[in-house]
Amino acid sequence: MQYDGLAWAFALLALLAALVAVRILFDRTWFLGWRRGTCGVAFVAVAALLLVLAWDLRSYSLLKPEQPMATLSFQAEGPQRYRVLIQEGANERSVVLDGELWQLDARIFRWKGLAALIGLAPGYRLDALSGRFLALEQQSRGRRLGLSQSPLGVDLWRWLRAGEHDLFLFEPLAGRVTFLPMADKAVFAVNYGVAGLLAEPMNLAAEEALRDWR
Repeated sequence: MQYDGLAWAFALLALLAALVAVRILFDRTWFLGWRRGTCGVAFVAVAALLLVLAWDLRSYSLLKPEQPMATLSFQAEGPQRYRVLIQEGANERSVVLDGELWQLDARIFRWKGLAALIGLAPGYRLDALSGRFLALEQQSRGRRLGLSQSPLGVDLWRWLRAGEHDLFLFEPLAGRVTFLPMADKAVFAVNYGVAGLLAEPMNLAAEEALRDWR
């Protein structure tokens, strides 16, 4: 009996809800109000997304032909361990990297179409610095250090790359300096050109490391 009573109670609540729905639906002003509210919420969502994308784009810097994209200075801190000072313009940061070789990944936004014709400069963001050991039994110890992160997981470059989009404005490119040797006091300058990223030795320690490695 109690389940019959509950069934009747739910049936009465359903009838009451149906009567309220009919009253709302036959009110001529509800649809316009709902449409305005829906459009308002949609525009707020679009504005929030564009704001996050704008914040993500702020993390990119202009590629200037007259100066390196980044300069990496290595200081030995122990066997196969180096402190790497990364300098981008006036900004500096320091990370610790294990291994004998280093690799740098960067993200590039290159303008296309009219934007390229009027001379807008490409932008870049350092993505990751990786360390690698030469010995096979040590290679699992190699680390990949992320150098940047997009806010709230909204990553325009990754979205464009994954979907092969260009938004008719720019194309997302991936740049990489392949594994080069680490050495105490070695300094490398990383530049971007037609062939992609290129690391250039800036002192004698870097030149000797490249010569011995090759």
